Amino acid sequence: MSKKPLILGIETSCDETAASLITENEQGIPVVLSNIVSSQIEVHKEFGGVVPELAARSHVEKIDWIVEKAINESGKKIKEIDAVASTAGPGLIVCLSVGLSFGKAFALALDKPFIAVNHLEGHALSPKLNSGLNYPYLLLLISGGHSQFLNVQGLGKYKRLGTTIDDALGEAFDKTAKLLGIEFPGGPQIEIIAKKGDPNKYDLPKPIYNKGGCNLSFAGLKTAILKITKNIKTNQEKFDLAASFQRTVEKILYKKTKIAFREFEKENKSKEKIFVVAGGVAANKKIRSMLINLCNEENYKSIFPPIELCGDNAAMIALVGLEKFKLKEFNNLDHPAKPRWPLDEDAAFLKGAGVKL
Repeated sequence: MSKKPLILGIETSCDETAASLITENEQGIPVVLSNIVSSQIEVHKEFGGVVPELAARSHVEKIDWIVEKAINESGKKIKEIDAVASTAGPGLIVCLSVGLSFGKAFALALDKPFIAVNHLEGHALSPKLNSGLNYPYLLLLISGGHSQFLNVQGLGKYKRLGTTIDDALGEAFDKTAKLLGIEFPGGPQIEIIAKKGDPNKYDLPKPIYNKGGCNLSFAGLKTAILKITKNIKTNQEKFDLAASFQRTVEKILYKKTKIAFREFEKENKSKEKIFVVAGGVAANKKIRSMLINLCNEENYKSIFPPIELCGDNAAMIALVGLEKFKLKEFNNLDHPAKPRWPLDEDAAFLKGAGVKL
């Protein structure tokens, strides 16, 4: 019986210090042996958002024992590790540099291959950690920094079908939470307090709802929330606004996803129709439920990562490392950190309300 690859994954793209070890079973299915994530919520709470310099300092302080803990919990020995995979981008460059440098040094010390991983590719492949996911599939990646539809043809083969022209959906959730007086990170709390409100109380804008294909826009929605919160006086009004925001997001994603379905089908005729949703916002149960219902209507198979693997984690980074290890796709130790690193390198860069759609 041949030895299965053992991959160490390291993630420090923003405010999570994470390490994971994964391997695979005899059927080639990934097996997560450990997945350690250290959050920095308390570090950034008083600032209402992530402070890059403080995040990087926290990574430096924690990364060695986070990696040590991941190795110990895996039940494996350091010498058994076959390759080291670190997030190289996109993200905050001061944060990326910590995990990237640590991963390179670790690989060099072990004399093992080093693999630089695109953080977005980690999210894109994360459902493979709990499902038999086949290519091609349509991916909706919704997180604090990214919102896009991608036609995923295979490892490293991505075509962007639509993207946000301004702000990411996760950022809109966090900003709305902050305006409602919810402590950082408030995005996940929106769904909770929305249950107490009337989703039809406020008629909020749905930017580029009827144009722009499956491109997205959330800046105008955030501006509307800002104006309304200036006149809110009661908790019930806060609950109603949260519910109206949640409902508006659901309507936007419902319509734009239907458009993305048609775009995907044009390029993947007579193929199984698979829809994958990944990223931090994929943990929102209301959005999950709505998209699952849409998939049932449209005869798509819906796949989500486990809730605990929707946010930033190292298991998804190790998974990409595993896939690349089997193809012998290794990187040199001078591979740079990339604050911007799109999955579709050929896609046009869209930014701002003035984009011609």
